[in-house]
Amino acid sequence: MPRDVVIAGAADSPLRCPVCGGSLSLRGKAVSCAKGHSFDVAREGYINLLRSQKSGDRMGDSKESARSRRDFLDKGYYRPLRSALTALFAEKRGTVLDICCGEGYYTAALAENPALAVYGFDLSKEMVRLAAKRGGATCFVANLAAIPVADASFDYATHLFAPFHEREFSRILKSGGTLYSVVPGGRHLWALKEKLYDVPYPNDEELPATEVLKLKGTQKITAEITLRSPRDIEAVFRMTPYYYHTSQKDRDKLGGLETLTTEIEFVIAAYEKP
Repeated sequence: MPRDVVIAGAADSPLRCPVCGGSLSLRGKAVSCAKGHSFDVAREGYINLLRSQKSGDRMGDSKESARSRRDFLDKGYYRPLRSALTALFAEKRGTVLDICCGEGYYTAALAENPALAVYGFDLSKEMVRLAAKRGGATCFVANLAAIPVADASFDYATHLFAPFHEREFSRILKSGGTLYSVVPGGRHLWALKEKLYDVPYPNDEELPATEVLKLKGTQKITAEITLRSPRDIEAVFRMTPYYYHTSQKDRDKLGGLETLTTEIEFVIAAYEKP
């Protein structure tokens, strides 16, 4: 059994049964609760805690999308953001939940801090499989709207480019806990937009609105990168929310590009649970 799987009784693990809410214990190659609900631990070390009639393979990002994202991030293009996040946690200790962790690029970086117990989940089974293979964190498949973890079980949470569910995020945080939420900065991938659109518009940098959590402050991360191949240009474009709203005519404008130098920009917002 991979050593990164951390499942024990209620005192040791924040994970809960998605069916009844009971604590989960490791029994052989599965985890189960006192009522007998059981969930297999995959070969890579992750657990599928998704309650759905659909297979985890058919929900969230596809295998192709997950692997493309992994390959792009592993080239270091977004290293400035990862470095900023790890710097925020450099002196911290406790439990961290990476919400919608994707393929684990940021999750694994946080897990390099031995003072942190890091957990990550995503709706996509393939994303979680790739995240688990990076090691260091406990990874599981789950739905954002009903995260199978105990109330007030995490000191910190991270949330990058994903839907915001303020009441669920508040529920899982301890009193005084902090959520770090990341949104694109106004000029993120600006040169890409200039290639695509006749009149590019900056991102609005709108932070998630919440009546439950208290905004403590923000930090902006800016850098310049050079995308070194058409494949990398296509990969980063597919990672943007406007990819699916761009006409084929505009998409074709990227066809002749071999490289592209562009700004990247992110805003990290820190929220506290009162």
